[in-house]
Amino acid sequence: MTRVAVALTALALAPTLGCGGQGRTPSPDAQPAKAEPAKAQPADAEPAKAQPAKAEPAKAEPAKAEPAKADPLAAPADVAAAPADAIKTASGLAWKLLTKGTGTERPGKRDTVKVHYTGWTADGKRFDSSVERGTPAEFPLNGVIAGWTEGLQLMVVGDKRRFWIPGELAYGDTPRRPGAPAGPLVFDVELLAITKAPTVPAPADVAAAPADAVTTDSGLKYKVLEEGTGEAKPTVDNTVTVHYTGWTTDGEMFDSSVVRKRPATFPLRGVIPGWTEGLQTMKVGGKTRFWIPGNLAYGDTPKRPGAPAGALVFDVELISFK
Repeated sequence: MTRVAVALTALALAPTLGCGGQGRTPSPDAQPAKAEPAKAQPADAEPAKAQPAKAEPAKAEPAKAEPAKADPLAAPADVAAAPADAIKTASGLAWKLLTKGTGTERPGKRDTVKVHYTGWTADGKRFDSSVERGTPAEFPLNGVIAGWTEGLQLMVVGDKRRFWIPGELAYGDTPRRPGAPAGPLVFDVELLAITKAPTVPAPADVAAAPADAVTTDSGLKYKVLEEGTGEAKPTVDNTVTVHYTGWTTDGEMFDSSVVRKRPATFPLRGVIPGWTEGLQTMKVGGKTRFWIPGNLAYGDTPKRPGAPAGALVFDVELISFK
């Protein structure tokens, strides 16, 4: 009985289950589901633009003070006397190396040097300066004061030295040359260049005249190397034009118009006594060798700056006279 009741109940409920296995029929009163409005997506954020950093104003650095440069024209502190560390030579010349050069060769007496220099008297007065003029000086070493001739032969290119030159190696205490400074002098000298002098070999008999040389009453000796033409000879009142070369008796050449390729012209009254006498024995076109004792040349202690001392030997060619 119970089972029958259950079955009937199931049949009674069947129409309410819908057809074709569809689900429950929606009620006509049911509202359609409201669509949720789409949520706006936030716009892609623009990347933040970097603001340029504001440049800090540059802080001015305090100007560095340049070290004061020594005035090359000002007299040095030791101008009055050579300091204890200066080197002194046998002649009395004193010197001190200020800047060491890079050269290896030293100039000879006849070489030409190119230098910058400034000179002061011992009381600090500047009397000459190639530095001030802005132009280096060039000259042969045998044509300057004895202190320069000696001192510059100690130098190499690039050297800068200070020289304390006693009066007797400069212009003397009472200079003969107008305007020349008197007494001891101080020079700062920079050696820029050396031009080696060409040379003429000394003759074999440079040390002494041979037996066949003619000797005059004065002690002058000579030998004719080439005979000249004509009969006329110059006198003491004439001016002569000659080519010549001179040597000391140890064979060192000290002067030569032949090397310079330029004859010399001078009045016979204006030269050393040995020349004044000797050239009066010559004829135009002739060539003579003279052995001149020191007393007929510049003496054993020449007063003229750069002049060679003692006995000298000359080969002289007389080109003309008037």
